[in-house]
Amino acid sequence: MIDNIKPAGRRPAFDLDKFNTSESTISNEPEFKDPEVVASEEQIDTINESSNNENAFLAPENNNKKTLKDKLKNLTKKQIIIISAIALLVIIGGVASAYAVLHKKPAAKTVSAIVQSKKVDTPAPTSEASTLTGLQVAIGNNKLPVTGVMIENSPDARPQSGLKDAGVVFEAVAEGGITRFLALFQDSKTPDYIGPIRSVRPYYLDYLGGFDAAVAHVGGSGEALNQVHTQGIKDLDQFYNSGAYHRINERYAPHNVYSSIAQLVDLQKSKGFTSNYVGFQRKGKEAPAATPTAKTIDLTISGYLYNAHYDYNAATNSYLRSEGGKPHIDQRSGQQLNPKVVVVLVVPQGIEPDGIHTTYSSIGNGAMYIFQDGLVTQGIWEKQDRKSQLHLGDANGSPLAINAGQTWISLVGTAGSVSYKP
Repeated sequence: MIDNIKPAGRRPAFDLDKFNTSESTISNEPEFKDPEVVASEEQIDTINESSNNENAFLAPENNNKKTLKDKLKNLTKKQIIIISAIALLVIIGGVASAYAVLHKKPAAKTVSAIVQSKKVDTPAPTSEASTLTGLQVAIGNNKLPVTGVMIENSPDARPQSGLKDAGVVFEAVAEGGITRFLALFQDSKTPDYIGPIRSVRPYYLDYLGGFDAAVAHVGGSGEALNQVHTQGIKDLDQFYNSGAYHRINERYAPHNVYSSIAQLVDLQKSKGFTSNYVGFQRKGKEAPAATPTAKTIDLTISGYLYNAHYDYNAATNSYLRSEGGKPHIDQRSGQQLNPKVVVVLVVPQGIEPDGIHTTYSSIGNGAMYIFQDGLVTQGIWEKQDRKSQLHLGDANGSPLAINAGQTWISLVGTAGSVSYKP
């Protein structure tokens, strides 16, 4: 028993090889080590590191280095997949960056930047299409009131003044077969001499209403005057506004009352009159016919002195007007009237119970002829009520566009009163 007792202070020899072997068993619990053993291990590690560093310094060629090829051979399948995925992402990113650089669009400029870079001021428009005629007029002209003027057409009233400057003219029989004109203007200056001015009739008020216009007249039939006073029609009657009218000495009464647009517009401004309406549909461009089908037009409106005749003028694409077998001219200029468009409305016609004044069924619809560009177009007119605009339509009722310029509208009692030749 005494032989098995080990001397005190001595420990079993430290087997380094056995500690380093891969076959050593590792317990789940940490192995208890004597402090002297721990010190011995640390001393051995220090010696090994020193030896390795020294060997590396003295003989670099003996380092345990591997080439890239060798390293790749030793990679696991999982490592290869990860490295391949990373390489693919790098390649895709590089291609995307190159594409973005090559196809980079210039930065969009803001509106202010574009305007500043161009530094071009767009000139403000100086004209606009007239609501009344479709012709180009000064900016603001369409805000002026429309002025209707009743102009006489008896032989003693010829030649008249101002008709050539009207935008739209309505022609109908007033009484005793004598025709009269409702001339519409929308200007502040032209013409400066209009007349002779005579009395008004109810059907002229119907056509006036579509333009929301005031009417300049000298009295009227009892029925017309009653409607003017009771229906709120904008009234410029000479009997109540004599300052806007004057009589000339060259003609005797009642064929000598005249005015000017400037005076009549000022009169309307003093009364606060304005006009809000929709004009006729106008064509953007004229289209004169290469082969006109309506070179001459004849309208049987009344008797010989009042029947109208037109000759198509290809040079101006307009219609030279005559009546009573003579050119219809303007007094001061001597110019023959030549409207761009001639419209003929077939309107049922009659006589008032007094046997003098004419009547027309101006509210409703009927046949219509439009002459323009040397051609004739048949259609249908319609007027729903006094305030609505006269509608010029084709056989299906669709609007018919007419040329810009003066439009002359004549009323006849039957379709047989209209004839034309190529």
